[in-house]
Amino acid sequence: MQVGAYAVIGAHVKVGPETIIGAHAVIEGPCEIGARNQIFTGAAIGMEPQDLKFVGEPTWVKIGDNNLIREYVTINRATGAGEATIIGNNNLLMAYTHVAHNCVVEDSVVIANSVALAGHVHIESRARLSGVLGVHQFVRIGRQAMVGGMARIDRDVPPYMLVEGNPGRIRTLNLVGLKRSGMEASDLQLLKKAFRILYRSNLLFKEALEELETLGDTEHLQHLRRFLLLSQMPGRRGLIPGRGKSGGSDES
Repeated sequence: MQVGAYAVIGAHVKVGPETIIGAHAVIEGPCEIGARNQIFTGAAIGMEPQDLKFVGEPTWVKIGDNNLIREYVTINRATGAGEATIIGNNNLLMAYTHVAHNCVVEDSVVIANSVALAGHVHIESRARLSGVLGVHQFVRIGRQAMVGGMARIDRDVPPYMLVEGNPGRIRTLNLVGLKRSGMEASDLQLLKKAFRILYRSNLLFKEALEELETLGDTEHLQHLRRFLLLSQMPGRRGLIPGRGKSGGSDES
């Protein structure tokens, strides 16, 4: 482990091997940081949550391996005894990103400069968030989704989709990202068909889900259908609508 000048590391912080902590970074605990991370100048990790419900209960920040956490990123501890704010592996959090209490960022996620995640946001693996945008509390952003800069994200973003605008709207598949990921051409064609069913037909939400089942049972389609269904469950905020639609429900 390397620690830069004037960095502060609290008593209840565990840091794995080959992690580099830059100058003036502040890490409080309880906090666990894995191996081969690089934490840049001025980052603030493990501070108390900015949540009026927090009353001093023991909570955590848990960070995996091989993450780049750039200048002045803030990652707050969770609210609720024993709960954790979680950052997985191989993520890039660019400068001034804020990760609030109880967030989960899975693996290989890229979050650009000045993105603010409110509490309880969950970002699935390989998603991409462009700069200067806000994500509402309890929102979930799906696997390999792309969110354009300065968007307002107040509902769930389905996997594999591209969202932009204020208010945010689903514009198309994240075609560039999916191709770069090495997705098989056959899987990409099925997702194109799924997109047309969901966002370019006049089907109601339940009808669209039934139509998706006729496309097959690939892993990507299974994940998309599961995400869409769970977005309607109590405690979730529903789906970001497509172009010209009001939302992912039977009233769409």
